[in-house]
Amino acid sequence: MTAEQEDRLVRAAWEARRHAYAPYSRFAVGAAVMADDGQVFSGCNVENAVYGATLCAERVAVGQAVASGRRRLVAVAVVAETSSPTTPCGTCRQVLTEFAQDMPVVIDNGRQRWHFRLAELLPQAFGRSQLDGR
Repeated sequence: MTAEQEDRLVRAAWEARRHAYAPYSRFAVGAAVMADDGQVFSGCNVENAVYGATLCAERVAVGQAVASGRRRLVAVAVVAETSSPTTPCGTCRQVLTEFAQDMPVVIDNGRQRWHFRLAELLPQAFGRSQLDGR
């Protein structure tokens, strides 16, 4: 991913974060994923009084990509106003792995950026290869 693509991805995540629905936690998160054709899809967290029904920003962004026919994701950005990196939760890591075994994960808090690889955030991920042997 080029620096320009990374900046575009992070900007899309910050824009999506503006629309976060977080009345319970007051913790607004934005995310954006990039498909292999360069198209960017964004999402924000959508909380619910039944906490288990809450949608994370990353899964909303992945859903947007899939609903648009994209299946190959190549990068993700997650943004929040925190002092330390706000990485994808375990469920989001698993969902992202469904569409890319490894990808750059860019975390931004408006003052600093961190760079990870999905495979380092979710080593030994469960995936299609485990189901192939059933």
